[in-house]
Amino acid sequence: MNYHIFTLFPEMIEQGLNTSIIGRAIEKGIIDLNLINIREFSTNKHKKVDDYPYGGGAGMVMQPEPIYNAYKSVMDTKVEKKTRLIYLTPQGKVFNQKMAEEFSKEESLMFLCGHYEGVDERVLETIVTDYVSIGDYVLTGGELAVMVLIDAISRLIPGVLSNNDSADYESFQDGLLEYPQYTRPYDFMGKTVPDVLISGHHANITKWRKEQSLSRTLERRPDLINKAHLTEEEKKYLKNIANIDDL
Repeated sequence: MNYHIFTLFPEMIEQGLNTSIIGRAIEKGIIDLNLINIREFSTNKHKKVDDYPYGGGAGMVMQPEPIYNAYKSVMDTKVEKKTRLIYLTPQGKVFNQKMAEEFSKEESLMFLCGHYEGVDERVLETIVTDYVSIGDYVLTGGELAVMVLIDAISRLIPGVLSNNDSADYESFQDGLLEYPQYTRPYDFMGKTVPDVLISGHHANITKWRKEQSLSRTLERRPDLINKAHLTEEEKKYLKNIANIDDL
């Protein structure tokens, strides 16, 4: 996977992603970061990339020319014309695990980090293929949001996680929250590990984990229940523990 990121603060993204699992994947060459500083493509002698909004209003708006010039420099040399460009904005579709899986199948992705009061609409209409949000709130810039997407997408790319099964058994992978996890010591402050997990009976462990996943989702994120693809046995379990009839 090759990531091409258009930003005013490349060092912020570089420092944020060059650590832990993603950092190791970069070192191994499994993923590649190409950070493009939009300011370098400004034709202004002071490298100015923003101006006052037409029609008045608070704040400044990012100008279209530097962004388009930065985009064209990558399109002319680095990627194919079909490469998707994701713009991080509160106006986009809310990011989720399904979107992460979809994006992870691409060979390369481009990201645009906005700042100030936003970006000139004309360049967005010209280059953006996907509008994505990480939640209903506003950040000072798109860099943090881009790092969230790259982290979630990258862990689905083969070779990034040391255990390739890890991504198959996590929250949201089957539309449900993950079951609780335990490790040593067996007894911590009087709380012990559930007996089933040390029984060695794999079928019982699998059944317990699925039931815990269902129970936890019902308790903490009931909105996910009706969206999940449940088996008849799973529906029966939920009906028994919560008196739910309309699954």
